[in-house]
Amino acid sequence: MRYIFCMDTKVEAGEPKITRQMTLAEFDRMFPDETSCKSYLMARRWPKGVRCPRCGNEKVYANKTRPFTWQCMKCGAAKRTPYRFSVTVGTIFENTNYPLLVWFKVLYLMLTSKKGMSALQIHRMIGSGSYRTAWFMCHRLRAGMAEPEFRQLMGIVEVDETYVGGKQKNRHADVRAKYHGGGAANTGKATVVGAIARKGNVVCKIIENATAETLSHFVEDTVSDRVSLIATDESGGYRDLKHFYPHKSVDHKAREYVRGEVHTNNIENFWSLLKRGVIGTYHNVSKKYLPLYLNEFAFRHNNRKNSDIFGSAVAGC
Repeated sequence: MRYIFCMDTKVEAGEPKITRQMTLAEFDRMFPDETSCKSYLMARRWPKGVRCPRCGNEKVYANKTRPFTWQCMKCGAAKRTPYRFSVTVGTIFENTNYPLLVWFKVLYLMLTSKKGMSALQIHRMIGSGSYRTAWFMCHRLRAGMAEPEFRQLMGIVEVDETYVGGKQKNRHADVRAKYHGGGAANTGKATVVGAIARKGNVVCKIIENATAETLSHFVEDTVSDRVSLIATDESGGYRDLKHFYPHKSVDHKAREYVRGEVHTNNIENFWSLLKRGVIGTYHNVSKKYLPLYLNEFAFRHNNRKNSDIFGSAVAGC
């Protein structure tokens, strides 16, 4: 039997390569108490030493009576009044009544679930006081998954749009009566556009419409002008791209899905994963909070080969 090695994991030849992630047993050993969580957060947040979150001053003084608390003499309210801060100040964990260990466990559960985990399931597992508490924690963590350092996509990039929402025939009569005609704007669905680099990262956002102007602005913001190819479907919204980028398309209406390097299979696979999560895990996602769910799915996809995805998420929080 022949084996190959990938990310310190031995798998049989022909099997999919899986990036090894932290197991639940390893999580419990790494974070046995609150002190270990604060030490981990401090190391991830300030890998080169503690800095003042307000002014960036490196010369801060540890508070000997309160662990994981420091003082900055540079940006205090008065000359002899230092600015005091803790390890959670300026993070999504600030001003929370729940232990950091609980936050870490919720984040771990969200990152290790390929299609996400609902707030109701989180509520059952951590025993939070109410469903609303678990829902609030999940949304704050999703907000922390937004990419702080975005780099424009290069190489071969696929661009496509999709619509997230229920079918008209499945809506209640009073809701169905509000929408008439076709198009996302008339069906209550949210329009989402995305771009993905082949074997690379994905960027997606909610937009109001799929006009040529809107789609061109999205491509201009997310795709480098040194891209080698932009692949799309036959939608008329991409007609202006050929004037600024090397652009080719496939005609899905004519049952053309792949023509050499021209296809949109990767971005459509991402849409499939997103919709399976919405339908099978969350069941209902409002347009108001959809950008947070897009953060979560994009972060998991972009860190799919990162063996320390949990550490990257904590550093971004």
